[in-house]
Amino acid sequence: MAYNLLKGKKGIIFGALDPNSIAWKTAERVHEEGGEFVLTNAPIAMRMGQINELAKKTNSEIIPADATNEEDLKTLVEKSMEILGGKLDFVLHSIGMSVNVRKGRQYTDENYSFTEKGWDVSALSFHKVMQSLYKAEAMNEWGSIVALTYMAAQRTFPDYNDMADNKAYLESVARSFGYFFGKEHKVRVNTISQSPTPTTAGQGVKGFDGFINYAEKMSPLGNATADDCANYTVSLFSDLTKKVTMQNLFHDGGFSNTGVSQEVIDEFSE
Repeated sequence: MAYNLLKGKKGIIFGALDPNSIAWKTAERVHEEGGEFVLTNAPIAMRMGQINELAKKTNSEIIPADATNEEDLKTLVEKSMEILGGKLDFVLHSIGMSVNVRKGRQYTDENYSFTEKGWDVSALSFHKVMQSLYKAEAMNEWGSIVALTYMAAQRTFPDYNDMADNKAYLESVARSFGYFFGKEHKVRVNTISQSPTPTTAGQGVKGFDGFINYAEKMSPLGNATADDCANYTVSLFSDLTKKVTMQNLFHDGGFSNTGVSQEVIDEFSE
């Protein structure tokens, strides 16, 4: 059901790859709620994905951009404002990648050039995106910027590898830049700490299926799906959350505050 929560609002959505992507689901929901946006992803990711289908479905234009490249981001912001006819109201950063995970390198045996690349793509890119928006004065007052994160930033999940460090950095950037964006431009910056979700990237983590099942048993409300996350993101883009900023918002069915559930106790008592 749509409520026109984003009618007249305009923005940029980073990271839609295929229908499993949270960014993809969010784009669909933003469109349903009346929002307009530009879609963007790295050129290599666009060749792998199905973003053209999403653009057609949501009447959106695509601007390829490497989120680690400052010139690409400058061009993206300028062209987005041209296409959308003015300043932006929302931005979604849904980008993450670990070369160490992809190459099977353990956390205790990192290739540091891989580490640096993953950090740049997954975390520093968020600072670069916001700095590009900030310098261009591209955001309307009471605009909203959201990035997706995961609870491995606070707790150890061994197979999540260096992505845990990347997410911790990402969340710190949200707080730090959120202060300046809020103080000077009345723009909100938040991160959503989502349940483990079977996206294309998520399924690359070792033991992912087992962990989804574990999280489902631990969470009083069950895991939050990609569709659930899209709805939550829409609420953060809307005017209903104008005073929420610099927060890491857990969207995980209660997993983050559950010590142990009866289902897990029963599983280990058998």
